Amino acid sequence: MEQTLEPRAESARAGSAASWPAIIAGAFVAASVSLVLFALGSGLGFASISPWPGHGVTAKAFAITTAIWLIVMQWVSSGFGGYITGRLRTRWIGTHTHEVFFRDTAHGLVMWAVATVLVAATLATSLFSAIGSGAHAVSGAASGAASAVAPANAYGTDKLSYGLDKLFRGAGPPGNGQASIDPRVEAAHIVANAWSTGAVPDADRGYLAELVASRTGVSSADARTRVDDFVARALDAETKAKADADAARKTAAQAAMYTALSMLVGAFIASVSAALGGRLRDEHL
Repeated sequence: MEQTLEPRAESARAGSAASWPAIIAGAFVAASVSLVLFALGSGLGFASISPWPGHGVTAKAFAITTAIWLIVMQWVSSGFGGYITGRLRTRWIGTHTHEVFFRDTAHGLVMWAVATVLVAATLATSLFSAIGSGAHAVSGAASGAASAVAPANAYGTDKLSYGLDKLFRGAGPPGNGQASIDPRVEAAHIVANAWSTGAVPDADRGYLAELVASRTGVSSADARTRVDDFVARALDAETKAKADADAARKTAAQAAMYTALSMLVGAFIASVSAALGGRLRDEHL
């Protein structure tokens, strides 16, 4: 067992007490194990989900298993990396056992930090590469779609456009003197205003019904039914979009918390494993 028998030898030692070769070696081991487990978990995850209704695991079960797998990844990879760091580090002669324990623990923590940066850099590089390829593929489709939506965007879909439409509505039947305006653009402005306010005023419903009747030739009752169905579907779509966005927000928040928890577990396991590896090395030397 190490004792404080040679304090002068320890104090006379120049340089840092950190064994960087051992830290870097353990970090590469931990990063490699993390990538292997990440690939394995991704394969198992893709195999467990299905686009078909009634097949594959539920979203809740998938989130739980993902959280467990993240913790397992950090546990195993940090354990390997910390143990390697502890066993490979240089023995400190004339250092008190408490200081040795602290340094081994610190070595494991630093190893975990280096490995985390390595894995993050690797995943970020892969992600940016995938995003670049996807953006290049989508740019062609976006340029083609831009010409299709240009008429609708000519007047905008904000409250100003909605107010301008109301300002220039004619007193007679809809369409008189407004033949140059696409009625679908004006209807889109009304729907956009309904999304911001949560309802379509009766005056707008009546105007849309008259506009549909004058453009299509259907009866006023049928036109009113069409407008009511259209408005109901538009408001339902807006409600569903908000619900989906809220669900995505909750999922992202849970994923962030699970990731932080798994990283804390990894830091603890790396520190303990490095202390264990260092103790075993000192016992065998």
